[in-house]
Amino acid sequence: MSLSNKKILVTGADGFIGSHLTEELIRQGHDVRAFSLYNSFNSWGWLDHSPKEIKENIEVFSGDIRDPYGVKEAMKGCDVVLHLAALIAIPYSYHSPDTYIDTNVKGTLNIVQAARELGVGKVVHTSTSEVYGTAQFIPITEEHPLQGQSPYSASKIGADQIAMSFYTSFGTPVATIRPFNTYGPRQSARAVIPTIITQIANGIRKIKLGSITPTRDFNHVKDTVHGFIAVAEADNSVGQVINIGSNYEISIGDTVQLIAEVMGVDIQIETDDQRLRPERSEVERLWAANAKAKQLLGWEPVYGGRDGFKRGLKETIEWFTDQGNLNKYKADVYNI
Repeated sequence: MSLSNKKILVTGADGFIGSHLTEELIRQGHDVRAFSLYNSFNSWGWLDHSPKEIKENIEVFSGDIRDPYGVKEAMKGCDVVLHLAALIAIPYSYHSPDTYIDTNVKGTLNIVQAARELGVGKVVHTSTSEVYGTAQFIPITEEHPLQGQSPYSASKIGADQIAMSFYTSFGTPVATIRPFNTYGPRQSARAVIPTIITQIANGIRKIKLGSITPTRDFNHVKDTVHGFIAVAEADNSVGQVINIGSNYEISIGDTVQLIAEVMGVDIQIETDDQRLRPERSEVERLWAANAKAKQLLGWEPVYGGRDGFKRGLKETIEWFTDQGNLNKYKADVYNI
């Protein structure tokens, strides 16, 4: 499916990945409607900080993904829906799991139900590598068992199944993209890489973290964005679940040292108990197999391997250490 002359709705457009995706679609000349969470401040999230030429070409729809009526209204006239709106913080899901069911499961139901009723041409539903839990085999293919090791991951498993059930039950054209750990400019300090960078950038040398032994497959946001666009454009992605990952595994501890190396500082790591997941909830190992993405989409990471990861970290650090950006973060406060 060519996205040219198509009306594209991006839910979660005000967030980290969603704002980058919205901007890239605009740069490519596409017609984009950005679904932003309604708030009394009239804030469009990260889109407020987009260049003027981007903001002038975005149609913003303020609403709530939990509201089926507003969701359907936002989707009217759209040919493609890129559904990113979700609650994503794992620690907060221990605190308020009910909100994750409402937002992630029922929100996804609202999207696919409206897509079915309106005859939308393509829905790209966003999953997460967290649905795999701790790797039972590596690298992790799309056939790996799903394990809900946190309320967040359980809610995303439910959302994934709802989305694909509409494909199998009603023929709704749904494709599921499953990004591994995306990082880059604008990411929330709830994530480990911004947590490390912002602490160092604020002069802290004893870095507070949770467990540093788990491994992750970090994916630069530009690669993730190109993955979304590739899934949207590929006709053969319908009915498929597709990993988007770098196929490079690194521990949190080694990630800390690599960031410190790039930033030219010596650091110590302190374990902060409040940042530790419950033992059986911690995902100890993630490593993406990305052969399916290469085969079906022709997608592969630009920031792959250690060299690519280091290059992506340098770009991310450059953004976070800009004082105007750094001031948006509270490095001395643990953000669940």
